[in-house]
Amino acid sequence: MSGINGKVIALTGASSGIGEETAVHLAARGARVVLGARRKERLDAVVERITSQGGEAVGLVVDVTRREDLARLTGEAVERFGRLDVLVSNAGTMAISPFDELRQDDWDAMVATHVTGLLNGIGAALPVFRRQRSGHFVNVASTAAYLVKSPQGVYAATKTAVKILSEGLRQESGPDLRVTLVSPGFTDTEGVGKGAGPEIAAELVRQRDEIAMPPSAVAAAIAYAIEQPAHVDVGEIVVRSTAQA
Repeated sequence: MSGINGKVIALTGASSGIGEETAVHLAARGARVVLGARRKERLDAVVERITSQGGEAVGLVVDVTRREDLARLTGEAVERFGRLDVLVSNAGTMAISPFDELRQDDWDAMVATHVTGLLNGIGAALPVFRRQRSGHFVNVASTAAYLVKSPQGVYAATKTAVKILSEGLRQESGPDLRVTLVSPGFTDTEGVGKGAGPEIAAELVRQRDEIAMPPSAVAAAIAYAIEQPAHVDVGEIVVRSTAQA
């Protein structure tokens, strides 16, 4: 199946920011979206936003660090709509800090969300895609996977892992599946600065307000990869504000 209209697309991290805008954008193009996120009230609001505009959407409370939650997300897509065409792995956390602060719980959260969470999505969707002999993984990384800046060492390492895992998966996917890595630069989302120390958070928010691009730009990049003909695999997209060095 080419294009977006009629495709069944599951997304994680769908309650705000890039995930929300991607869900809304794809639903407006005719996709049937199955949305996963941890915050039920925010998730319900996104589903209402989509359905009030005539789109098809369902939301499930999902923690990507739990294998069973990803299995539930992909299972809901198949049960409700008969198939799963795309999994967008977007859930993320950006609790960055200098190493000397030893915020190991934050390190663990980034590894669990970006690395384990991505693998849980692959584990849930890959058997579905193999049975269908079609499917598309869209994995959201970051420009931090290409350039490390202090104090983003752990965050950059986990996003680099997303990049490497995506390429490894692409090489093993064969002719029936597609794998796309989308790496956004500074994006205007509520997650910027969240969990960081006060000084770092303030600086990140300042930069966001000065140079960040809207999440709709990332949504459009994701849609571009999805809408290509079934035999065309857009392997990698880097999208950033022109003001970002």
